[in-house]
Amino acid sequence: MHRRQTSLLKPGSGSKTWRVVDAAGIPLGRLASEVAIVLIGKHRPDYTPHVDCGEQVIVLNAEKVELTGNKATQRLKMRYTEYPGGLKTQTYGQVRERDPETLVKDAVRRMLPKNRLSRLMLKGLHVVKGSEHPHAMHKPKELKVS
Repeated sequence: MHRRQTSLLKPGSGSKTWRVVDAAGIPLGRLASEVAIVLIGKHRPDYTPHVDCGEQVIVLNAEKVELTGNKATQRLKMRYTEYPGGLKTQTYGQVRERDPETLVKDAVRRMLPKNRLSRLMLKGLHVVKGSEHPHAMHKPKELKVS
């Protein structure tokens, strides 16, 4: 009989490394899917589904993320104010101008698993307007998004 070769991480045992990605000119969906994979930890050989084994990700230049086709003018972000007739809509282009961090965070959040663990994973996402970030002390490595 051979022993099991697969290693399973225990909660809190995985080391969190930092990654940085420049969102300038990258389509929003492609960026969000790559970042979600790293936040979940599926790129690691010791991935364990019930443990937060992902990494911390910094997204730079959120205002320069690309929206392909007519998404900037036709796709809508809707929210409800909890008052009668309180449905507020904005196009993705308007959201990118006013609050690009929300646009990127929402796209990544929707690609994470729908469970309690995703809330912990989402805390590892840091979206920044511009190319400067306050996390240089962690010495983040670059994350390539093709």
